[in-house]
Amino acid sequence: MSMDAVKELRERTGVSVVQCKKALLEAGGDLEKAVKILRQKSAAEASKKSERALGSSAIASYVHGGGDAGALVELSSETDFVSKNEEFRSLARDIAMHVVAMKPRFLSRAEVPENEIKEMKKMFEEEAEKEGKPKEITKKISESKLDTYLKENTLLEQKFVKNPEFTIEDLVHNAVQKFGENIAVVRFARYSSGR
Repeated sequence: MSMDAVKELRERTGVSVVQCKKALLEAGGDLEKAVKILRQKSAAEASKKSERALGSSAIASYVHGGGDAGALVELSSETDFVSKNEEFRSLARDIAMHVVAMKPRFLSRAEVPENEIKEMKKMFEEEAEKEGKPKEITKKISESKLDTYLKENTLLEQKFVKNPEFTIEDLVHNAVQKFGENIAVVRFARYSSGR
């Protein structure tokens, strides 16, 4: 295992050098496998800490260069020690920039109104039926299109605009692993001129 591989893995994932070394050892030096291992560990770590109370937040803003669009994001942690950390605040700013660029409508799937899901599902089913597909294939096509629609409109499931290798949820999970606390995007708002 070379230090270059450790450095590259750290740059790609943002986790500590020690964790990168362990993941590379576990992956037998395979960088892609090490990334997957770290993602799984990040998700497991986030799941374990998700029940902890969030007690402190950082509010970040981003205004697009021309001033025609902007966003506010509240990123919370358990303690102000973490929420005042510059890397934490930088993550909140990156998420705010992402919100401006990608225009998510919902934080998570749980926020999507049930009637909207029903309407979209019906529309996708009708589209698939027009193509003359068998009923079982029509159902799979409509479910796949609905899943894609939800991923495109849900902040946590969107691919990060600066690095599409990660979703916003992956970034939050990596932060949980890095800071050792429960971290969550609590809310966001996007603004654009004239709308």
